[in-house]
Amino acid sequence: MRQRSLAMACLLVLGLVISGCASPGGGIGGPQSASDQANQQADQAMYKPVVYTNSGKPGPLVIVLPGEIKSANATFTQKITANNIADFAEIELEKASFQVLERGQLGPMLNELQLAFGMGDPDAMKKFKKGKFKSTKWFLKFDILKAEPAAAAQQSFSGAPIGAIAGALIGGRAGYATDVGLSSASSGEAAAVWIVGLRYKIMDANTTEQVANGYFEEKMQIGAKSSSFLGVSQGQQNVQTLDMLAQRLVQMAVADIDMKHK
Repeated sequence: MRQRSLAMACLLVLGLVISGCASPGGGIGGPQSASDQANQQADQAMYKPVVYTNSGKPGPLVIVLPGEIKSANATFTQKITANNIADFAEIELEKASFQVLERGQLGPMLNELQLAFGMGDPDAMKKFKKGKFKSTKWFLKFDILKAEPAAAAQQSFSGAPIGAIAGALIGGRAGYATDVGLSSASSGEAAAVWIVGLRYKIMDANTTEQVANGYFEEKMQIGAKSSSFLGVSQGQQNVQTLDMLAQRLVQMAVADIDMKHK
């Protein structure tokens, strides 16, 4: 009887440790369903609007040129392109009440504009200062200068060694049951932290000279955890994405432009 009680106590204690006090959410109010957890994570991944300080004040006409992604990290460049960044910037600038001439309206002129600014040639810009470009004040670029996983860590637990020791000490059927129960317990957790840096540049539409710039960095943690006990398993994954991080950086840049340069 004493052996059986000891075996049951071992199983109960380890089960509570692995399962996070019997709640996948780690809370006291009862377990969450997988659907609840998935929806909560999806809510975190949704677009979060920003209220810009001077959004009530109309800004000048601007054009966003596709920037550069100077990171060689393949994971990032597969997810994010220069056009993604420019699209995010146009959306946020419009929310901040800037007049944005969308790149889709520029057609084949876009490459010529990029070349003129790349050369820093004001004479090349003169031919564009008519029609829809006549009142353009600024050209803006948003460049990704850094995008890399800065740190990673993982840890895991297996109940197999403890189960074998406890089963041998208890012996008999109770020992076998203890061994099987403890050996079924496992858990694991892994996390990686990304750091991404974005620079914006404001260029005068008449002279092609740089008017202002700014730089922002943000970090994002991507992680997952899982546990299993007596055939019951649970898992949770952080669903933050790199495009969420890129959009957040664009929002920070537009907020800076709205506050300092409008």
